[in-house]
Amino acid sequence: MNLASLPPLLRSEPALTQALGKPNAVIAVPEAARPISLAALQHLSSRRPLVVVCPTGTAAGQLYDDLQQFMGADEVALFPAWETLPFERVSPSVETMGRRLEVLWRLRDVERCPAIIVASVRSLLQRLGPGAADVEPVRLAPGMTIDADELLSSLVANGYRREELVEHRGEVARRGAIIDVFPSTADAPIRIDLWGDEVDRLTSISVSDQRSTGDLAEAFVFPARELLPSAAVRERATTLIGDEPWGREQWERLSEGAHFDGMESWLPWLTDEDLLLTDVLPATGKVVLIEPRRMRDRAKDLLDEEDDLARALASTWGRDPDVAFPRLHAEPDKLLAGQGSGTAGAWLMTVTPENPDSPMVQASGWGPVVGDGEGLTNRLKELLADKYNVVVAADGEGSAQRLAQLLRERGLDFTIAPADEPPTFSRPGGVVVVAALHRGVTVPSAKIAIVAEGDLTGRRRTHRQPRARKRQSVGFFEDLRPGNYVVHQQHGVGQYEGMVKRTIG
Repeated sequence: MNLASLPPLLRSEPALTQALGKPNAVIAVPEAARPISLAALQHLSSRRPLVVVCPTGTAAGQLYDDLQQFMGADEVALFPAWETLPFERVSPSVETMGRRLEVLWRLRDVERCPAIIVASVRSLLQRLGPGAADVEPVRLAPGMTIDADELLSSLVANGYRREELVEHRGEVARRGAIIDVFPSTADAPIRIDLWGDEVDRLTSISVSDQRSTGDLAEAFVFPARELLPSAAVRERATTLIGDEPWGREQWERLSEGAHFDGMESWLPWLTDEDLLLTDVLPATGKVVLIEPRRMRDRAKDLLDEEDDLARALASTWGRDPDVAFPRLHAEPDKLLAGQGSGTAGAWLMTVTPENPDSPMVQASGWGPVVGDGEGLTNRLKELLADKYNVVVAADGEGSAQRLAQLLRERGLDFTIAPADEPPTFSRPGGVVVVAALHRGVTVPSAKIAIVAEGDLTGRRRTHRQPRARKRQSVGFFEDLRPGNYVVHQQHGVGQYEGMVKRTIG
C-alpha cells in the first residue's frame, strides 16, 4: 500500500504552484513536510525526473523511504554513493554499484525513467566511470534463445565471479543446463533452466537451500562492477605505466583487463571527464537542492578529505606530494548554483524562508503530543471536527490492527484501508494504513494530517536496505529425509541425519 492519493491534494498549495514557473525558485519547507511536498511538486510539474539532492546519505535514505510511500516503489530511485573512501583499495559493495548503474540505465528511456531520484551530495558529485552511462543489462526471459557459454563469458566480463553455489551478489554458477546468477540489484538469486539454447524456465531461488521459490516473467542482470576494463580503460592504463610508474602494478592489471578488489579506487586516473549524474539527465529533468548551505559545507568537507588523503598517500606511493592527484569528486560550485546540468537551473528547498516574502509550505510535524494519549486524542478530534483527512501510518499489518483498536477505544472511529489499494477520501475522516513512514505531518492548506507510528511510540525507524526473506524452517524440515545433503546458512554443506529434541535450562 502507498499514500499516492495524498500528494495531489496539495495542488493548490501556493508555495508549490509559485515555484513551477520559476527556473531557480527557493521554497521553504519544514523537514517533516519534505516527502509529501516533493511528491506533490513532481505531480504538479511536467518535470521527470526530479533529482532531489540531500546534504547527507542518511537524509537521502530516509527521504527515499518516505517518498516510496507517497509515490510507489517503482516511481522513486535511490542513487547511492560508494561506501569506500577515495583511493581506498577496497571495492564498494556490489549492490551499490549495481543500483547506480540501474539508475543510469533507467534515465535513457522515458518509459522506465523514475519520477524522482534521491541522492546525497556525495553521490551526486562523484564522477561516473568510463562508459557507466551507456551500460546495458543482460535481459533474460522464458522462451529466449541464448548461448550458455556466451552468457557466462558476458557475466564474467561484467564482474561476476564463478562459484560452485551462488550465495552473494555478483556470483554465477553453472551445472549442466542450469545457470544460477545473483544479480547485483536483486534480493535473491535467479535460476535459468535451459532446454538446448532456449530458456525453459526462469525462477528465483533461495540462498539457504538453493531451491526455486517462484517463476519470473523476466530479469535484468546489471554489471557487478561500475568500472569495467573496456578497451579505452585498458589503453589508458597502458599509458599510465610509463606516465605514473609508482602505480605500475595496478596499471598492468587494468591494462590486461583483470578484475580485482579495489580497482574502482583508480577511477580518477582512468578518465578526464567530469561526468556527473546531472550531465546525463533528460531535458525534462530538474534538480532540487535540499538545504543548499549545508550541501556546500558537506561538499567542501568531501574535497578537503580527499586532498588530505592524497597528500598522505603520496609519500607512501613514492609520488611527488606537490603534484595534485585527480579527484573522484567534482567541484560543487556550478552544481550548487543550479548550472551544472542540462536542465534549466535548480529549485532550492530550505527549512526557513530567506525573507518574509519567500514562499513557504505551511506545515508542521508532531511534537509535544508524542506519548501523550489524551493530548493526541484531543488533537485528532479537533482535526476531524475541522474536516481534515487524518491518516495514521502503521509500520505493519499487526501495528495497524493495534492502532485502530487503540483509537476506537478512545472514541475515534478509524477504519483500516484495504491492503491492495491507496486510501481514498470521499469525505473527511480517519483511516489507518500500512505505510512505514519516518515522520508524520500536518498540512493545513490541503486539510491533511498524517501520523506516523514513530510519532505515537517515540521510536524512530532507521533506513535499511530490504533483504530477501528466508524460507520458513518448518516447511523445509518436513521435506527432508535422513541422508539428504543440505546447505546450511552459516556452516555450508552437510548431511541431514534427523531431528533431536533437547531440554535447555
